[in-house]
Amino acid sequence: MNFKKTLVAMAIAATASSAALADIKIGVSLALTGPGSGLGIPMQKQLSLFPKTLGGEKVELIILDDASDPGKAAANARRFVTEDKVDVIFGSCLTPTSAAITPIAFDAKTAQISGAPTPPQGDKESIVFRLPQGFNVMSHAVVEHMKKNGVKSVGFLGYADGYGQGWLANMAPLLEKAGIKFLEGERFARTDTSVTPQALKLTAANPDAILVVASGSGAAMPQLALAERGYKGKIYQTHAAATPDLMRIGGKTVEGTYVVSGPALLGDQLPDNHPSKKQALNFVANFEQAFGANTRNQFAGHSYDFQLTMEKVMPMALKKAKPGTAEFRTAVRDSLETMGRTVFAHGVMNWTAKDHEGYTLETGVMTKVVDGKFKVE
Repeated sequence: MNFKKTLVAMAIAATASSAALADIKIGVSLALTGPGSGLGIPMQKQLSLFPKTLGGEKVELIILDDASDPGKAAANARRFVTEDKVDVIFGSCLTPTSAAITPIAFDAKTAQISGAPTPPQGDKESIVFRLPQGFNVMSHAVVEHMKKNGVKSVGFLGYADGYGQGWLANMAPLLEKAGIKFLEGERFARTDTSVTPQALKLTAANPDAILVVASGSGAAMPQLALAERGYKGKIYQTHAAATPDLMRIGGKTVEGTYVVSGPALLGDQLPDNHPSKKQALNFVANFEQAFGANTRNQFAGHSYDFQLTMEKVMPMALKKAKPGTAEFRTAVRDSLETMGRTVFAHGVMNWTAKDHEGYTLETGVMTKVVDGKFKVE
């Protein structure tokens, strides 16, 4: 009799343990320290508003700091897949750190939703889905604006990593097609505190415009260097610079800068027929209610879009399998490819098996820094 009671008790315990494992686990790796923290911290803030349940199942967010370091991001990913057994990985917010996660996610067959625009990942492309707009989409918007504004020559001052290379590779053919001369690119490391030699070369060449490819709080430094060397032409910045840090650090120097952005921060300036207007306004209203007026941040918008993604995908995957299983991880990945047209704060997304970037060419919004704020052009 005691033996039978023991078996019953063990069965009850196993059932309880199984139920606990059924919670949806999401591993999040972000740059909460280091040079990328201006991106990661706002994303973490938005995640504090993440729903407690998805599709009727409890959700556990496991948020780790990757310190803006690819090695640390890889270590976080290994923990997620070996110890935490997460159902999906969100991260990171920098191109190098996101790229470091992908091979580990691929080996574990766990979908990665990247908060950075990583370049194509070859045979591992099937596992990574990107929330930021791709280089091709944003490059298109920048070149179209340059054409309209009579730019005939462009210099390049950007990161010597995947983010810089992604912009360089996409801008060059578009500029050639537009008949705009593209000068040889000047590169620098994310950790550099000075770009004086590069700024001197570009200022001497004196192109009509210079594209600065940097992110977060680091985006103002190269522009300040160009101004100190007397450059008077147009400055363009990428969507990784569409943050208040550009104005906070750059001050009056960045007035008049053209910055390409997703629509998330600009809902109140978008026409009523813009598909993202409603979600953009909703994102800003909720974020600023939680964190104060004028705290809106485009990187927090990617976390908001991640939430929209999970709210749509998780109920689809739950129809096929239970969280914590290999079958569920596969179902999540498959559901990302089949969730269909989804309106984000940052544009309209439609991931497919052949396209893990998903945004249309109309996504990029050109802005200009006017009186310390981004104004839609």
